[in-house]
Amino acid sequence: MAGFLLKRLLQAAFVLFAVTLTVSFAIRLTGDPALMLSQGAGSLTQEDLDNIRQALGLNEPFLSQYLDFVTGLFTGDMGRSFLGGTSVSLLIAKALPATLALAFTSMIVSIAISIPLGIHAAVNRGRGVDQVIRILSLTGLSFPNFWLAIMLVLMFSITLRWLPPSGMDGIASFVMPAVTMGIILTATNVRLVRSAMLETLRAQYVQVARAKGLSERKVLYKHALRNCAIPLVTYFGLQFGGLLGGIVVIERVFNWPGLGTLAFDAVAGRDYPVLQAVITVLALLIVAINLLVDIAYGLIDPRIRTR
Repeated sequence: MAGFLLKRLLQAAFVLFAVTLTVSFAIRLTGDPALMLSQGAGSLTQEDLDNIRQALGLNEPFLSQYLDFVTGLFTGDMGRSFLGGTSVSLLIAKALPATLALAFTSMIVSIAISIPLGIHAAVNRGRGVDQVIRILSLTGLSFPNFWLAIMLVLMFSITLRWLPPSGMDGIASFVMPAVTMGIILTATNVRLVRSAMLETLRAQYVQVARAKGLSERKVLYKHALRNCAIPLVTYFGLQFGGLLGGIVVIERVFNWPGLGTLAFDAVAGRDYPVLQAVITVLALLIVAINLLVDIAYGLIDPRIRTR
């Protein structure tokens, strides 16, 4: 197990190194922050622009800037925003809980919908109910998440005035963004649950449980679902990592005060430290979740440790 864990940790470290290096290089191709900051300041000379770059540390070699950023990751100092001079670590600390809360809520919505629907489709394989659920699942996969978000805002905020259109203010503000992401995730999860249950329902122990006279509900949820839970939990864990990256657009649509909105604002203002920190934190979370899933799966199934 020690060798398996060391291998996974080394892979995670390499991925984080590659991501941070690529991001640090790529965002510097988006434009000159000095020019962005000088807008509205009137006519500036080349010397003025050079002074701005010097103050922001942009005149340093790329590798020097990258090493300063990596060092700051270990000390908790990610630098300061070019726009306002606020500590980037403080901005991340304020935005991260909002993103995680929305991601967890979206996953709960998806799981609560997809498991019953997937089981129902598997039990009624080939029947009308199964066909309807599969068509709805395919339809959900066809919806762009931003389009669905806009439609929900038009219906429930502008037309019906039931829910707040944006912001994070109370439980009601979670409904539309969580449902938007939950529906998109459910479209995939229903098919996964259905496939896993179809395989499990053919197992001999399920037939034995039915022969003992157990209720169909107990057979499905206590015996069948429990035995196909390992691949489902593994997939849901990996999906949560992907959700953190895909939630960026939804946060922008609903003006959610999370990492997605912070990243959009940083792109618009060419705020290198903030954008670099947001992407790095998201990458760190995704890598950590994948690492935990690998470790858990390795503990459950020893065969995985040899891969």
